[in-house]
Amino acid sequence: MSKYKVEVNSGNGHAEHEHEHVADEGGSAASTDGNEFTSKAATIGVVVVGAALLETALIPGIILGAAAALAPKYLPKLGDRLQPLFQTTVRGVYKLGRKARAAVGEVQENMSDIVAEVQAEEVAKASESAPLAEGVKA
Repeated sequence: MSKYKVEVNSGNGHAEHEHEHVADEGGSAASTDGNEFTSKAATIGVVVVGAALLETALIPGIILGAAAALAPKYLPKLGDRLQPLFQTTVRGVYKLGRKARAAVGEVQENMSDIVAEVQAEEVAKASESAPLAEGVKA
């Protein structure tokens, strides 16, 4: 919001006009950054559309160039915002890895129990059929 202040200097008869530009609490700086970003995004969009009409192979290079141009200004802010997300993701993956490791260990234990049971059944069948086979040979 802007306010205009008019001061009249009675000493020399001149009217002096001062223009004061006062920013709201949100600040016009934020809207300026938003307008600047929108302007850059629109320019990049126009260039990409033009490149798509002429040669589609140019688009990846344009995107990389735009990212390189915008990175110094927006990357530090992005890093600060993404750090909590990154930390939460790492914690979640660590916990998931521990649970997966425990589940795999449990499955391995169950598989070895099943294998041991199958081997015990084969030994029992072999010992039962061994006296019968000896009796047939004799």
